[in-house]
Amino acid sequence: MPHRKPARTADIEQRLLIDAIYHRYHYDFRGYAQASLKRRLGSALQHFGCQTLSQLQDKVLHDPTVFPALLEYLTVQVSDMFRDPSYFRALREEVVPHLRTYPSLKVWVAGCSAGEEAYSLAILLQEEGLLDRTLIYGTDINQQALRAAESGVFDMARVATFTENHARSGGRRSLSDYYTARYGRVVFDKALREHMVFSDHSLATDSVFAEMHLVSCRNVLIYFERDLQDRALGLFREALCHRGFLGLGSKESLRFSAQADAFDDFVVTDRIYRKKAGH
Repeated sequence: MPHRKPARTADIEQRLLIDAIYHRYHYDFRGYAQASLKRRLGSALQHFGCQTLSQLQDKVLHDPTVFPALLEYLTVQVSDMFRDPSYFRALREEVVPHLRTYPSLKVWVAGCSAGEEAYSLAILLQEEGLLDRTLIYGTDINQQALRAAESGVFDMARVATFTENHARSGGRRSLSDYYTARYGRVVFDKALREHMVFSDHSLATDSVFAEMHLVSCRNVLIYFERDLQDRALGLFREALCHRGFLGLGSKESLRFSAQADAFDDFVVTDRIYRKKAGH
């Protein structure tokens, strides 16, 4: 019988902590990339003053105030408006002409963080004359991020990047037309917000909730292991209408996924795919 190398204590502790979170709070990180979780939990240990993950697990199970704070470390909240401008330009030039053919539209931004991409899509669709017939669903597992998204408030220091990205994405107006500035922050127009719904949804445990014409899930799957990637992509396939569109992040691909056969490449360079007929 071959000798098996014993698991490292820290790896055992990490698995036990992730299991404890799942059983107590019903947040499932078991299919997330373990190396990425390890880095984030290392930062959390310092914040909570713990020497080991076992100590952190004790706090998570016995102090209900700890888990919401830990969730900020476990979920990646890094985004910008119109991030990767060529993706939004491709949506505008290649996908929007097809979206125009529908009397009403539903768009799903999965892993929406604080709402940057949802607001970007709302602005793009407004500029293309489609927002009035569109409902954008922004979902995430982080309640604090969802509250931020609902507010539509961003730090003024970020706006220069947002503005440059918007212009490079083919923006038809000035980004400043869509927000008001006050006290070092900007507040996006409520007319955009009226076409958005932000809600809690887990790609690890939840199911499809509506039929979509476009699903945009960018820079989320890179944090998942293969089985969870396939589960999420299966949800997107199921959610998309006949010949609907899927957008992924620049480092993500359908190529080796269990769902690859259900999609055609649409804009290869910007990771935009189209669901095949009959799938």
